[in-house]
Amino acid sequence: MAQLPMLPDAEAALAELAARMAPAVAHDAAFVGIYSGGAWVAERLAQMLPGDHPVGFIDVGFYRDDFKRSGLKANTRRTELPFDVEGATIVLVDDVLYTGRSVRAAINELFDFGRPDAIELAVLVDRGGRELPIEPAYTGARVAVARDLSIVLSRDGAGRLALAVEPAAAP
Repeated sequence: MAQLPMLPDAEAALAELAARMAPAVAHDAAFVGIYSGGAWVAERLAQMLPGDHPVGFIDVGFYRDDFKRSGLKANTRRTELPFDVEGATIVLVDDVLYTGRSVRAAINELFDFGRPDAIELAVLVDRGGRELPIEPAYTGARVAVARDLSIVLSRDGAGRLALAVEPAAAP
């Protein structure tokens, strides 16, 4: 097994992400968090950043390109977008960016709800290893992690975020 990397403190990475976004994000941008970690980050960012940011949540389970191979995950949730996607400025939020496939799936799903004016990507952690040409506009931290490991975001009862490394699930 690969050596475990040093992970940043999740709360510090969130503060860094918010600081990078604050001067650039539109005051009326809608935040869409990819379940589940991206949803937690989107909720927190909407509170931390100036402006009026409606928050929605998206589950990409049916839109993933590996759906036929791996099936639907047990914790599938309903996509909730309490604003009009058509013409909106959207900040798509994910916890950990790796291959880019979840982000691609989220963008595909967003377009099923309408055509936004713009979509920006914000991620708490960029771990590299992209398989698609997807790059975040805003990143809280960058961490190099071996392919056989996953970075997992958790949230405690008080809403504090924490990062951990686990063995990657078998393909």
